[in-house]
Amino acid sequence: MYTNWETLKKECMSCTRCRLCESRTNIVFGGGNENAEVMFIGEGPGKQEDLTGEPFVGRCGQLLDKYLSAVDLDRKTDIYIANMVKCRPPQNRDPKQDEQDECIKWLCEQVRIMRPKIIVCLGRIAAQRLISPDFKVTLDHGVFERKGGIFMMGTFHPASLLRNQKQRPQALEDFLKLRDKMREVCGKNYNFS
Repeated sequence: MYTNWETLKKECMSCTRCRLCESRTNIVFGGGNENAEVMFIGEGPGKQEDLTGEPFVGRCGQLLDKYLSAVDLDRKTDIYIANMVKCRPPQNRDPKQDEQDECIKWLCEQVRIMRPKIIVCLGRIAAQRLISPDFKVTLDHGVFERKGGIFMMGTFHPASLLRNQKQRPQALEDFLKLRDKMREVCGKNYNFS
């Protein structure tokens, strides 16, 4: 158990717990406001994220930023973004179970220190691990469940929305539900219009 964010990050940045460390360029610890009340969790870094060490910076990140902006949120000030695994799986494959099992220890510590009121799972991998093993994004997206005192919702991963534009209106509805839930449970003054 870590006592502060800086110590946790320092330890994580030298992690060699699983084989993903062998092919990474950078560890992607996370990004945004570590004091935010809302945390977004994806599955793992892609190529651009691996190169920069920042989460969601490629085309997926640009699309995510559009959805955040649509509900008056900014990734730097209003939320924190992390991933299930901190190193890029080769060829952007899904993180394997043992990789998730090792890396989730870092994520659990991030959540413990941050104490977010809301977690948004981006895509199937994160939602199945954190919300329910039976989670189906196309059926269960946009529904909040309370687990361990945290409201959790799964929604479409931006990569899925880039491939299937028909899902975009549903994703926007999910972000509007997020804004409503933030108004209900978050203590900070979010400047929603």
